[in-house]
Amino acid sequence: MKNPGLLLMILVTVFIVSSCGEDKKEPVTAIKPPVVIKKDSSTQPMQAPIINIIDTVALKYTVLYMKDSAASSVGISEKLSKIYSKSIPELLAKENIATNGPPIAWYKTNSAPFFFEAGIPVEKKPSKLPKGFYVRDIGGDSAVIAHFYGPYSITNMGYDALAEWAKDNKKRKSGAPYEIYVSDPLDEKGKAIDPYRLRTDIVFPHK
Repeated sequence: MKNPGLLLMILVTVFIVSSCGEDKKEPVTAIKPPVVIKKDSSTQPMQAPIINIIDTVALKYTVLYMKDSAASSVGISEKLSKIYSKSIPELLAKENIATNGPPIAWYKTNSAPFFFEAGIPVEKKPSKLPKGFYVRDIGGDSAVIAHFYGPYSITNMGYDALAEWAKDNKKRKSGAPYEIYVSDPLDEKGKAIDPYRLRTDIVFPHK
């Protein structure tokens, strides 16, 4: 896997996610998909993001996820659309399984061909995993987490900040970093909120 500090992506989300601490958990039938454009975007930040770094223990999740790849940014958008709005929700509805947190993604390359994994935390594992579905338990270990407030187009700054922290504190990654999309990018009226209020947690497990 390449250094995630090289990752530059724009994730313009139109799905509604539950917060990590939400108590009400009900089976879902659909999660509206994100649209992802990789580093070929020319979008430039208007201001610096807020990045709060904490050394803590990552929350435990059981993640139902799928693996995929794409030859272009448009291809990523199409694949994620299917994963988040159709493939996973249909399986959860069939198994009557509730979600247990916001969407999570792992990006393994930052140039074509793009390889990625996308999933949703769930209350329990399906009784039987159809072909193409996987389950992974994450969290419960030491991790440095960047609470990143800013547009998805500049999350690479969060990766850079985490890499610098790890170097300064002589820490090494103990697992693949991942992103948790905590904030709902739409307000109660369905309008996009200020992108500098969006929170993405970038998690670096370390040892």
